[in-house]
Amino acid sequence: MKKIIPLLLFLLSTVVSAQEISSSEQKMIDFLRSHEKEQIDFLEQTVNINSGTMNPEGVKEVGMLYKKELDALGFKTRWISLPDSLNRGGHLFAEMEGGKGPVILLIGHLDTVFEKDHEFRTFSRDGDIGTGPAVNDMKGGNAMIIYALKALHAAGELKNKSIIVAFTGDEEKPGQPLSVSRHDLVEAGKKADIALGFETASGMDYATVARRGSSGWSLEVKGKQAHSSGIFSESTGAGAIFETARILNSFYTEVKGEELLSFNPGIILGGTEVSYDPTQSKGTAFGKTNVVAGDVVVHGGLRFISEEQKENARSKMKEIVKNNLPQTSATIAFTDSYPAMKPTEGNMALLETLDEVSRDLGYGEVKAYDPGKRGAADISFIAQYVDGLDGLGVMGSGAHSPTETIDLSTFIPLTERAALLIHRLSNNNKK
Repeated sequence: MKKIIPLLLFLLSTVVSAQEISSSEQKMIDFLRSHEKEQIDFLEQTVNINSGTMNPEGVKEVGMLYKKELDALGFKTRWISLPDSLNRGGHLFAEMEGGKGPVILLIGHLDTVFEKDHEFRTFSRDGDIGTGPAVNDMKGGNAMIIYALKALHAAGELKNKSIIVAFTGDEEKPGQPLSVSRHDLVEAGKKADIALGFETASGMDYATVARRGSSGWSLEVKGKQAHSSGIFSESTGAGAIFETARILNSFYTEVKGEELLSFNPGIILGGTEVSYDPTQSKGTAFGKTNVVAGDVVVHGGLRFISEEQKENARSKMKEIVKNNLPQTSATIAFTDSYPAMKPTEGNMALLETLDEVSRDLGYGEVKAYDPGKRGAADISFIAQYVDGLDGLGVMGSGAHSPTETIDLSTFIPLTERAALLIHRLSNNNKK
């Protein structure tokens, strides 16, 4: 990675010795603690606006709330509309060109998995637990970005920094082709020196230095439709369902086993008549017990930690698919989605700085989270260009479900940590 040597030298200079909280950092902390209710109210306001990926109007409405806040802080903001063919709401990007220190890219997303007609619609609170659609994935993380920047501004530490804020509008279901929907994010990644992602945290004591990539695969199997009394005969063969079973079992026994590699057949349809709509992730099948099935379709996902691991797994799967049972045939196709975010020395150096910030705040050690337990995220699209950390967002539970929560007792502490991390990385540790 072209930036790794200067970045490592820079980061090493920030962790030579333990620090104390500076006066400017204390101002950031004081601001956040005195604006706790305001930050929670802001989160509630955004959560109560439906911004499902396929609700472009709602996505933009949430984006405009963030735009107003970033405009007030002195950022140059722009709404990026996507082509109508992508059927997506667009992105909000903001930039401050301070001219000092490294360029830091902060990443969030506007959209949620809860579409406009979903019954899970509003924010509620019971003590320190807030409930609502996307409270932790990731409108909580977005609020952290906004209020960390507000804290920097309140301390007089924002104007000289070089920061890009990227709020994508289709992270939960990226528009295709990715070369279009992720173009602006990739360009920002190429420009940045450090990337910080605010997806859901895995606890106060963890951050993400690596994420597995994800891709899709689809299997189509053909057999000879015939009366079931003839199955296994030379003329009828094994049928499409037995051939599919052979393939899937071979995937399990021959491809499974590499560390951080996983694959999953998510839906299977087989019989004499099969139809599947990938845009809706649903389909139908018709068949009879006395008829040998002629068609099967399977759609699944593949997770990997590197491009090399992905390609190796795909090659094994292709070889298995070619070795067909009698009177059957099969084809497999692959689609790319999220690339992998490999662990790098630069990522680990960033983790050291975060760990130091956390200890200085009295919040304890921060360790690298197991990438096998994390899904894909937007930071993966730029991981080949810039070192970064993810999982810096809020703590909670039940993401993507009607029981999604945020632990509000950690909301301000995590925002404090984010503000000081941005400050120290930007200022080369000058306080």
